[in-house]
Amino acid sequence: METTSFTMIRNLFIGIFMAVAAAGSWAQEAKEMVYPQAEWCKAGNILMHTPGQELFNGVIHPSAGLFENYFDVDKAAEEHENYIKMLEANGIQVYKVTDILKQMSIDDLLRLASKELNYDISDIPDEDPEKTEEYRQKVLHKMSRADLIRCILLQPTVKLTKTDNNTGYEATYIQNPIMNLYFTRDQSITTPRGHIICNMNSSQRAPETDIIEACYKYLGLEPILRIGGEGRLEGGDYIPAGTISFIGCGMRTNDEGIRQLLEYDAFGHDTVVVVRDHKRWQMQMHLDTHFNIIDKDLCTMVSSRLNAKPGDPEYDTCDIWTREPGTKAYSLWKEDQPFVEFIRNRGFEIIPIDVDDEMHYANNFLTIAPRHIMAVGGQSAALQQRFIDAGVTVEWVPLESLIDGFGAAHCMTQVLQREKFTPASPSSVAGIRARGENATTAYRLDGTVADKDAHGIIIENGKKTLIRKAE
Repeated sequence: METTSFTMIRNLFIGIFMAVAAAGSWAQEAKEMVYPQAEWCKAGNILMHTPGQELFNGVIHPSAGLFENYFDVDKAAEEHENYIKMLEANGIQVYKVTDILKQMSIDDLLRLASKELNYDISDIPDEDPEKTEEYRQKVLHKMSRADLIRCILLQPTVKLTKTDNNTGYEATYIQNPIMNLYFTRDQSITTPRGHIICNMNSSQRAPETDIIEACYKYLGLEPILRIGGEGRLEGGDYIPAGTISFIGCGMRTNDEGIRQLLEYDAFGHDTVVVVRDHKRWQMQMHLDTHFNIIDKDLCTMVSSRLNAKPGDPEYDTCDIWTREPGTKAYSLWKEDQPFVEFIRNRGFEIIPIDVDDEMHYANNFLTIAPRHIMAVGGQSAALQQRFIDAGVTVEWVPLESLIDGFGAAHCMTQVLQREKFTPASPSSVAGIRARGENATTAYRLDGTVADKDAHGIIIENGKKTLIRKAE
């Protein structure tokens, strides 16, 4: 039976989405909430997973678990619960994967669990596969809800052998737990158009996508696309930025995955910036590990990338894909552009993240509102002062155990809704191109043409300039 409180929340959530399903976005009357259009807009609902027993196998051999170091499983769970409480204190609704699984229909749980419970009869050549499958299904259908969830998270394999004693069978029990599920950023992306299910770079993480897709469907949120074939996509490589989408291409996301997104019109922005990572280093596996956004004109970047020279492995380049408003097909406008230069020309001030802070996951913060972030505690006094000087409110989150899994505050969240974005700059790179690359026209931050007596911040030749009013 569903609990009354969870049922009420679920029904409200579904109702909001269904009310505007035809438009591909949704809203609340009090605050216009939509699928995230910009990383800096106020966050509404977030999907997360507090890790449990499935984490243990990962920490006993961290490298095989895609983790950095051993960490205490129980402390990790406590840190995660505390992080959720800090988000909720900011008015954010957190939906937990395990809560959804507990409320999901038995039939849906059975479908998921049936994929993960395996009987291996390879050492018994004369065993009847049909009878083995019949026996497996019989066991599954007798399972409690809790045990079905254990099957889903632990992925057990029963490797059978024959014996003349007792029941006639012996077995070795193997688990392949879904230990990286708490990084709920990665299994999907949420663009202005909706949810896209990713295709993970590591085969051991592939089952995570089925779980997340089932959670979306339970909430009434049918994903619009699932990346397949040779395409690879992970959520840490995607950042929405108002009128443009940033998508990293490197260690975890490839060109084929991006091609599928472009072809399907899944981004929902007329300009897509493909950021090419030439270093391909585990510590910076995703775009959000070395670049992140705090506000419409403020971002961070790790110092090694910010100061890199052409030819350095850390030197990021970008390809810019555009289309005319109202059309579907994208075309490549510019290729191999210096990424730092592009960011600055978009009017962003860049806060550098030095190496010691970078190694402590300082760049992997979650922006929950303009100039308001949730970041890993324990950073340097110098970085703390840079945030203060930039007018950034930082809530320092204790995540000392969880970050040893190679991820932090941003990686652990999938933001389902944010307040609607209001443009405050020229509409897109495509719009700038239409005006002419060498145009001398100046624009206000709202995108209107600035006259000769304009003062304040204007954009001219793609660069932001402060014009002071004459006394």
